[in-house]
Amino acid sequence: MLGGVRSGKSRFAEERALRAGGENVLYVATAVVSADDTDLARRVEAHRERRPPGWGLLELAGGGLGPVLDAAEGWDAVLFDGLTLWVSARMLDGGEDGVLRELDRFLQSAASLRAPLILVSDEVGLGGISESMAGRVFTDLLGLANQRVASAAGEVHLCVAGIPTRIK
Repeated sequence: MLGGVRSGKSRFAEERALRAGGENVLYVATAVVSADDTDLARRVEAHRERRPPGWGLLELAGGGLGPVLDAAEGWDAVLFDGLTLWVSARMLDGGEDGVLRELDRFLQSAASLRAPLILVSDEVGLGGISESMAGRVFTDLLGLANQRVASAAGEVHLCVAGIPTRIK
C-alpha cells in the first residue's frame, strides 16, 4: 500500500488485513516515538485505537526484520506499517546498502509465509527534491525500497485522497 501522508493507505491496509485475517492479524509497528514528538505520538495512538483489540502487536522500533518472520507463524495476516519509518531508522544504523540487503533477504524469506503480508509505505517520489542531502538520500533509499517491495508483491495499491487504486 503506497500513498502520501494522510492519503488513507493505513486505513485501507487495515481493512484488507481485517478481511484477510479477521481478529487473527499481527500488526507490525515501526514508529519510534521520542518523548518530545507529540504529533507522532498522536498518530500512533490513532492507529492503536483503530485496531481490533484481538490483533497481535510486534514493535520493531528500528530493529531488524528477522522478528517479523519469526512472529508471523500462527497469524492469518501480517500488517507491516510501515516501511517508511523502518527505512528511516535503519538508514542511520546500516547505511543505504545495508538497508537494501536486509530488505531483499526479508522479501525473499517472506515469500514463503503462509499468511498474506501487507506492507504500508509512503510514496515520496511525487514531491519535490529535498533541499538537504540527508533528505535526498532518504527519498532515494525509500524509493528503491518501494520498488523492491512492489516487484515482489502480488498486488500494489496507491492511495490518493482516501481512494485506493490497484496499480499492480
